[in-house]
Amino acid sequence: MGIQDMGSEAVLIAAGGRSILLQIADPAIGHGVAGHSDFAARPLDRLRGTLTYVYAVTFGTEEEAAQATRQVNRAHGPVRGDGADGTPAYSAFTPELQLWVAATLYDSAVTMHELVYGPMEDEVADTVYREYASLGTALQVPPDLWPPDRAAFRAYWRRRLTELRTDATTRAVAVQLLHPRTGPVWLRLAMPLGRLLTVGLLPPEVRRLYNLPWSAASQRRFDRTVRLIAVVCPALPRRLRHWPKEHFLRALRASVKPGTSE
Repeated sequence: MGIQDMGSEAVLIAAGGRSILLQIADPAIGHGVAGHSDFAARPLDRLRGTLTYVYAVTFGTEEEAAQATRQVNRAHGPVRGDGADGTPAYSAFTPELQLWVAATLYDSAVTMHELVYGPMEDEVADTVYREYASLGTALQVPPDLWPPDRAAFRAYWRRRLTELRTDATTRAVAVQLLHPRTGPVWLRLAMPLGRLLTVGLLPPEVRRLYNLPWSAASQRRFDRTVRLIAVVCPALPRRLRHWPKEHFLRALRASVKPGTSE
């Protein structure tokens, strides 16, 4: 198994909220995002853009991956922080910050996959890790910036968790994302489950940074939910488990004109 096998599974989308909250807990990213006024108000656009990029780089042709990368770059252009509020200046094109974004996508995907399908064997896990580097290097992450192996990644991950910070601004963004007041009815109806999975998947120290309540009863609900998902999802037909991948790739291909660069 490699990234193409793992990345096809729709259940990985359940870890998307975890990735976003980890990303904006970096003060530079968090304040850059907070200044981009429509970020939290348009969570589905964010999800659509991220999934299209991930699926295009992982499963698409070179032209499709390039198209998705251009779309991400255009979306990232306005997301900036000037550091005037005392936080580090932020540009979405900073390699170290893009590394953190790619790292959260990798760690969240693996965390969710292993909860549902069980731990990967070392050889498989090594292959998945090496292949995930492409999600960062397709943007602004130089290949030598991606930690060379899983042990180096774990050390990087532990260090980065100690550097995360939140404040009133970034916590407000988290509240908007976890409690959307706009969007389709189905999204608001799904958010209790989404919040449970997002908060439960976060490292405990990050929950505390956001002042997100979590109790023994919350943990039991989370554990029961994950056990149910682990029974139901693998039993679903392949076409359902892989439907998001096929859907977003079809939409991207419909937007790409053969022989053009835009």
